Amino acid sequence: MAESTLIPRRERRLAALRSALREGSWRGAARMIAAMHPAEVALLMESLPPAQREVVWNFVEPEVEGAVLVELSDEVRQAFIEGMDANELLAAAENMELDDLADLVGDLPEAVSLQLVKSMDQQDRERLKTVLSYEHDTAGGLMNTDTVSVRADVTVEVVLRYLRMRGELPDKTDRLFVVDRDDRYLGTVALTRLLTEDPEKSVGDILDLEGSRMAPETNAHDVARLFQDRDLVSAAVVDEQGKLLGRITVDDVVDVIREEAAHEVMSAAGLRDEEDVFAGVIPSTRRRLVWLGINLVTAFMAAAVVSRFEGTIEKVAALAALMPIVASMGGIAGTQTVTLIIRGIALGQIEWVNARWLLWKEIAVGGLNGLIWAAVVGAVTIVWYGTWKIAAIIAAATLINLLAAAAVGVIVPLLLRRMRIDPALSAGVILTTFTDCIGFATLLGLGALFLT
Repeated sequence: MAESTLIPRRERRLAALRSALREGSWRGAARMIAAMHPAEVALLMESLPPAQREVVWNFVEPEVEGAVLVELSDEVRQAFIEGMDANELLAAAENMELDDLADLVGDLPEAVSLQLVKSMDQQDRERLKTVLSYEHDTAGGLMNTDTVSVRADVTVEVVLRYLRMRGELPDKTDRLFVVDRDDRYLGTVALTRLLTEDPEKSVGDILDLEGSRMAPETNAHDVARLFQDRDLVSAAVVDEQGKLLGRITVDDVVDVIREEAAHEVMSAAGLRDEEDVFAGVIPSTRRRLVWLGINLVTAFMAAAVVSRFEGTIEKVAALAALMPIVASMGGIAGTQTVTLIIRGIALGQIEWVNARWLLWKEIAVGGLNGLIWAAVVGAVTIVWYGTWKIAAIIAAATLINLLAAAAVGVIVPLLLRRMRIDPALSAGVILTTFTDCIGFATLLGLGALFLT
């Protein structure tokens, strides 16, 4: 079914469920929740106030509670975990995929985590330990150790017989991994190739040596980019000794892409990407205080620049009316540049080696735009005030501010990245400070020099 059909259908189901909850139709709500995918249940819960979330949670079947918990954002998930007893948590974690379990186990109380690990067999315990030994935002943290591997010296017929005996394959299995006697990775064989090849051929004869592989330390962003560039469904995770550790599947990568998109949107406003939109007033206020405070400090910096030219403003009141124009033009131009640079950094297109070319290119664009709009602003100013001096000053200030905005828009995100600070979170605040201060200082400074 096409995605354009699935999404409206899902939205209609969620809307119907919300309506049933509002009307108190518990039996109907229970039936709808039972028919929903765990991800849909999680989405519904995140779109409801806390009291209604509890109602929905009571309708979730115990065998899918773990799957729903994994789909919830960190903050909402933690709230539910704190309200569950040890037996409920252990039951929820039962039969979960190891990669999903690895995401959940870090949020569980320590006593429950220990009890959960003890209840696992030795093989699963070792597999979970392997996944947990890597950071969650790396290939090792994303991988699932449940893989199907075969040897290169066996025939296609033997592999097909083995698969029939096995009876079930892990989800998203599009290829088998080929290893030697010591479990060292050699390549892959696509399932479609196995079904169409001569049964007497050996696996080594149809081996894909270029099968995608990645080190467990590869960060999640690079994993997602590799899947995107090569249209992968799955990829092997191989350590530095060449040993096959596990596999990453496209569903894990979709989660990474979704989280990165949410992070960019929320960071632009100075918010955490996992922030619960229905969180209480006090926690929400506390989280937003910091960046509001930072913005206030930058506003005072701009005000301090303006205050140095109070005498000029008193003598030439027109400058006060024109100040927002200069600041606004610089802010918009800088935001355009910052957005392009942050996007380029996120896609891996921009590094320090090509930053100089980009810097001069953006300065040239800023200069050309500056000349065009300086002429427009100057012409409008002459019509308003009938004086070429004020028109020339605001035209010059506009040009200088757009040039400065272009330079700052390129340099600041790269410097923040070098300092390991997320440019999406802080570049906008720094940019606004620079463009306001430079714009005001230029306009009022030139006014003081030529008009008083």
